[in-house]
Amino acid sequence: MEIMNIEHRLPSLSEYNKLRSAVGWDGADEQAASEALRHSLFSVVALDGDAVIGCGRVVGDGGLYFYIQDLIVHPDYQHRGCGKLLMTELMSFVKKKARSGAFIGLMAAEGLGKYYESFGFRERHPKAPGMYQIIR
Repeated sequence: MEIMNIEHRLPSLSEYNKLRSAVGWDGADEQAASEALRHSLFSVVALDGDAVIGCGRVVGDGGLYFYIQDLIVHPDYQHRGCGKLLMTELMSFVKKKARSGAFIGLMAAEGLGKYYESFGFRERHPKAPGMYQIIR
């Protein structure tokens, strides 16, 4: 694993959008993205020097529901331990804040189910599927 710096802070809107673009995610409305970042319960960034190379957020109500959101690692730094460092920080926050019975969720990209299982997550039962909707 490379030596990277981890900071507990939000990525700037520019840093966030650069990471999203680097991994091929659709562009987000800047006003919506700015508001979303501001409303994060917790956020962490990974840095190589001054450059943000990864980020992750926890969103939710801070009581019963917590969601791991926007775990993004720049492709040049994937498979080098950066995601694990970010995820460890996010889960540390959740474990400090969540009480017994709290729901911790995330949406995993294709092929990453086993990765998240290493952090204690499991797939939902087929009789209780997760669902989503995107406003266009």
